[in-house]
Amino acid sequence: MKVYHISAECYPVAKTGGLGDVVGALPKYQNQAGIQASVIMPWYDKPFVQNHSWVRVYESEIRQGSQFFNYTILKEETGVLGFDLYLVRIPGLLDRAEVYGYADEADQFIAFQHAMLAWLNATGLGPDLFHCHDHHSGLIPFFIENCADFATLKGTPTLATVHNGQYQGWMGWHKAVLMPAFDSSRWGLLDWDGLINPLAALIKCCWAYNTVSRGYLEELFSEANGLESLFVAEQNKGFGIINGIDDDTWDPASDAYLVTNFTSAKVLTGKRANKLSLCSEYGLDASLPLISFIGRFAFEKGADMLAPVLEELKASYSGRLNFLILGSGDSKIQESLQPFIDQGNNFAIEFGYNEQLSHQIYAASDFLLMPSRVEPCGLNQLYAMKYGTIPVVRNIGGLKDTVTDIVEQKSNGIVFQSVSVDNIVSAIGRALSLYEDAKLFGRIRKKIMKLDHSWNKSTKQYIQLYENLINRL
Repeated sequence: MKVYHISAECYPVAKTGGLGDVVGALPKYQNQAGIQASVIMPWYDKPFVQNHSWVRVYESEIRQGSQFFNYTILKEETGVLGFDLYLVRIPGLLDRAEVYGYADEADQFIAFQHAMLAWLNATGLGPDLFHCHDHHSGLIPFFIENCADFATLKGTPTLATVHNGQYQGWMGWHKAVLMPAFDSSRWGLLDWDGLINPLAALIKCCWAYNTVSRGYLEELFSEANGLESLFVAEQNKGFGIINGIDDDTWDPASDAYLVTNFTSAKVLTGKRANKLSLCSEYGLDASLPLISFIGRFAFEKGADMLAPVLEELKASYSGRLNFLILGSGDSKIQESLQPFIDQGNNFAIEFGYNEQLSHQIYAASDFLLMPSRVEPCGLNQLYAMKYGTIPVVRNIGGLKDTVTDIVEQKSNGIVFQSVSVDNIVSAIGRALSLYEDAKLFGRIRKKIMKLDHSWNKSTKQYIQLYENLINRL
């Protein structure tokens, strides 16, 4: 079975969040399970691309509106990622340093999908199934069924994975001229509320779709940024498959980023060594419980609550805890956190994204806070548990599927119900009480490190879904 994952991100090539982690791991595990899974993504001017060897496998041109663009398909030569990786490079469009944030982003992703399909159609290298990730590849199922240029790909099964339904790739209808010629009678498949909506088109046209947790699938029926009725209408082809984590990358026993490696048997001494090192670096008191936040500064992540929560913690729990933040994003949220940088030795903030530091924080922290308003799956809580760090999470999406409160029999974390300062601070207070119960705290830390959150189970579920779709032919 040959499967192509189509994505804007793939760790360690280019990553801004969980999408990159998933696409960087799932194909590797699928190859280990015996299927031929590859990744196709845009070319980015990033260190991984600069530091690896590439072979040109195809060159041609596409027409986008009144312009012609040359494109090149490059393949990573060594197979270092555990799967074949292909990049689509288009001078002037797909040759930039960042994944997102450009004014012509719609043009970029239209061209990415157009060039990729043109290459596969011309060479006869089409897969048994396209696995499309989020709206950046959302036009593919529509294109292969409704564009004469891709006749050899027509009828190829398609699976769509919705990593985050809040982002949909909206564009005005004037962008239709940039697309390969399509059957104009089918325009309604692209439309949602008068705009071209790639995510809506993906859900309408794919053979099946899945979300990255069962909880998030159900939430999309009532909260999907305007697409609720579509997800309800298409629910018969919807599935929930929880994300896994890459045990090769996230393993405290072998993680090269850590000061001291450790297993569940050595969790006490191993975490203490990492905590002492990190606290020393940031001027924190290592004898106090360390609570951390790692993530994007975004409303959906609840990051706007960090400043008022820190203010309340300073008033209610002064001198009883440390709080460390690693993140970037919304400038207003970052500005709101700025005053806490110089407020004594209980708070530390690192603005930006730092892969090495994130590993060190997971290893050193006692608790990880995730006050999310939207969390399709969440990987941070899985990383935290792998490193013996107890998650403190809101009861939403994939967090609801993976974290059970300490009052329950199969407890592995602390859960609160709504995003408010009172709820978050109350949950942190419960965390501090747990920390003071050394026996229970140690027992939970050991237990969560032994939980299996690898890709093995989820990989089997994806392969079964692939087989079901292919066998429909």
